[in-house]
Amino acid sequence: MSKIIDVKFNLKYFQYEKPFHITGSVSSETKNVEVEIVTDSGIKGIGEASPSFRVNGEKVEMLMSLENIVKDMFVGLDVKEYRKIFELTSKFFATPSLKAAVEYAVLDAFAESAGVEVYQLLGGALKKIETDRTVGIDTVENRVREAKSIFDDGFKVIKIKVGENLKEDIDAMLEIHEVTRGAKYIVDANMGYSPKQAVEFAQQLYSAGIDVAVYEQPVTATDIDGLRFVRFNNPFPVAADESARTRFDVIRLIKEEAVDYVNIKLMKSGISDALSIVELARSANLRLMIGCMSESSVGINQSVHFALGTGVFDFHDLDSHLMMKEHEFRGKFVQNGPEIKAR
Repeated sequence: MSKIIDVKFNLKYFQYEKPFHITGSVSSETKNVEVEIVTDSGIKGIGEASPSFRVNGEKVEMLMSLENIVKDMFVGLDVKEYRKIFELTSKFFATPSLKAAVEYAVLDAFAESAGVEVYQLLGGALKKIETDRTVGIDTVENRVREAKSIFDDGFKVIKIKVGENLKEDIDAMLEIHEVTRGAKYIVDANMGYSPKQAVEFAQQLYSAGIDVAVYEQPVTATDIDGLRFVRFNNPFPVAADESARTRFDVIRLIKEEAVDYVNIKLMKSGISDALSIVELARSANLRLMIGCMSESSVGINQSVHFALGTGVFDFHDLDSHLMMKEHEFRGKFVQNGPEIKAR
């Protein structure tokens, strides 16, 4: 009694608490697609797609138009035989966030029918993780103020967006370091620097005694040579984000020795590819972090369970829901400041 009898798409609208600014993009709102799968026993599984045109070339209208097609594809299939469903979703090359939402909804329905949590289906490696909080691009003064507030709230890992103004970015990091000593920093340029600028930024911070735990996507996604140049000419570990959308991207990054870290985001790869990337990275002795796009608590829930289930991530950047005006928390996890625990 676990066959799919219906698939529904629901458009969801969320506003940010304040505009969120990264390199080349400022967002004050987001539109996500909630996917609901219903089985013949009445069980419902829920997933969420947070499409990104900047990263994936997706638009929410594009995803919504696929509702009937997706329904026709999956009605009659059994959620307990989810590998068969994943074979079909592996063809969702142009809609990876929808792939993630459908795959998670299937696992959610399976877990409900089995009386377990999704993280247990995925391995049950951990019971709790710790997330960072993110400082967007702003004036130096505002960035410093926000970083101190995050640190004072108990978050010991701070993600700092840079990439639009090299001098201001360096000044901001110097001042942030003064008021958040003891914190770990993930610095994310979102493809904003040239390889030489990226190296200069890192050298300036290193000379000032600032350590960076992860230096994320310093150059454009397609510049694998540039990533490798930064990796071998700066003192900090370099991570691929926009350069690592699929398992095939990660195979190339491994062959090119271009990075130290891979940032897995379910919205880029879906769950099936994310599982493959985990094993590829571990086999190649790369480190892993997990991030997010613009997910609500429903979408962050997916990454939380993936992280708890696999237990492979050094850092968890799962804070998009904390930036939103969300009327109801709907995640199947418990959060207290930076700590996120299984129910």
